[in-house]
Amino acid sequence: QVQLVESGGGLVQPGGSLRLSCTASGFTLDMNAIGWFRQAPGKEREGVSCISSSGGSTYYADSVKGRFTISRDTAKNTLYLQMNSLKPEDTAVYYCGALVTSGRGYYNPPCQPGRYNYWGQGTRVTVSS
Repeated sequence: QVQLVESGGGLVQPGGSLRLSCTASGFTLDMNAIGWFRQAPGKEREGVSCISSSGGSTYYADSVKGRFTISRDTAKNTLYLQMNSLKPEDTAVYYCGALVTSGRGYYNPPCQPGRYNYWGQGTRVTVSS
């Protein structure tokens, strides 16, 4: 069974940093596309950063480019999001999403929520002074 579990959220001051983790089970991370998404209060879920199944292609939303870094540890089957220079507008519930398939090909879908079919429960990030 597929499971995604996020951790690492919390309260941080503007300009601070957090590192989110997403531990996957039930599928091999390095064979599937995966990414980070967030939903701010009163807003729809949006793609933040995604990585292709090969790990060779990454995407960042313009709003986080230069501040966030996505990475993965295939040995631990874990995805990370390093968030630096955090802003109040980064406040949201952050979700790990994956496009899980039975294929063994290359997958690099658009970093849009509708393109990913499995989700974690989310971890809350609050950026406030």
